[in-house]
Order: sequence, then structure tokens, then C-alpha cells
Amino acid sequence: MLNEPDNSSEKRQFVNAAFIPAILGLLMVLSFLLEKGMDWDFHTGGIFPRRVENIWGVFTLIFIHADWGHLANNVISFVLLSSFLYFFYKPIATKVLLISYVVSGLILWVIGRESWHIGASGLIYSIAFFLFFSGIIRKYVPLIALSLVVAFIYGSMIWHIFPLSVEDTISWEGHLAGGLVGIVLSIWYRKEGPQKPVVQWDEDENETDDNILNESVESYENNDTKTLEINE
Repeated sequence: MLNEPDNSSEKRQFVNAAFIPAILGLLMVLSFLLEKGMDWDFHTGGIFPRRVENIWGVFTLIFIHADWGHLANNVISFVLLSSFLYFFYKPIATKVLLISYVVSGLILWVIGRESWHIGASGLIYSIAFFLFFSGIIRKYVPLIALSLVVAFIYGSMIWHIFPLSVEDTISWEGHLAGGLVGIVLSIWYRKEGPQKPVVQWDEDENETDDNILNESVESYENNDTKTLEINE
């Protein structure tokens, strides 16, 4: 009777990987519902670059969204990419997420236009760029495959790290900040987390194989000698 593969452990890994991303995604949704339900305006919870009194916006901007479309795009992308991060890079996932969160926000606070910047797109860009470049750098087939998946789904993101027009309302500065952070983290943590397996040969096994080969050759030579002697 053939043993069927047990998929329960993989399912648990997927569920565990999606737990933290799902919690943060839920907080984004609840924050938006609270804002609209109470007819409040949370835009001042975003970042206004270079205002010292607004530096705390680095920690709150990912929970502020302009409308339902903005919210849906960010929540779906964040939960999906963060789940990939926790599933494939579990040992370093939390560090990458937290650093991406804070540093991309700080860079935006420094380089952004003098306007309110809201949303989780900077964090999303950081995670996406990390997943893509990390897989390429590590040269490990499963991670390269993940890089290709990210490129296939989110490849068009690259165009939004540049200003498309003078009146562009999209925070391309936040996208650029996140992308740069993701690239740096993929290099910084290249030796941590999953690595390409290194093939190692067991010296004892090699010696055993050599001994077997030598014995076989000697045995063949002895038998061949005996055969010649008998023929003579």
C-alpha cells in the first residue's frame, strides 16, 4: 500500500505564515471602517515630510487609506506578499517586516513632497523588492521561483517608483523609499534564512567506495590471471 503525502503540516505552515499579515490587514480595514463610520478624517495620521511634530506618522500611515479601492489594493497586496515572506523566510521575516515598516517611513518623511502621504504602499514595495531580489541573490530554486511569481504579479510596480507627472497624486516617493529598503535588506540578510543546499561528500563513504572499486579490480585481475594460466 502506497503512503499518501501528508499535507496537514504544509497547511499549518501556510496558516501560521498568514497569521501576522492577516492581523495587520484586519487593523487596516477596521481603521478605515472607524474613520468612515464615525465620519472622521484620519489623513493627519499620515506623513507630512520634514515636519518634526508629524514624525509619529511613520508608525500610523499604513493604517490610513483614501478610499475603498486604495484600501482593497493595499490590504490584498500586503497580506499576500507578507504571507510569502513568513512562509519562505520565517527566521528573518519579522525583522524584515519591522525594518521595512519603520525605515521606509523615515525615508519618505525625508524625501517626500510637502503633502500628506498615506497608505501601506511603501511597506508593500519593500516586501516585494525584498522577495524578488533575495531569491535572485540566493540562487535557490524555490526562492527564484518565488521571485518570478512576484515579478509576474507585481512587475508593473516598478513604474510607480518614478513621478509620472507633475500633478501625480500617487506617493511615488513612498514607493521609491520602500523599494530601496527592500533591495538593501535582500543584500544585508543574504546569508540569513533559507540558503541554497551545499552538496557535501562523505569522506568515509568515498573511501569505502574506493576500497570496493580496488577490490573489484584486484579480483578481476586475479581471475584473469588464473584463466590465462589454465589456458596455457
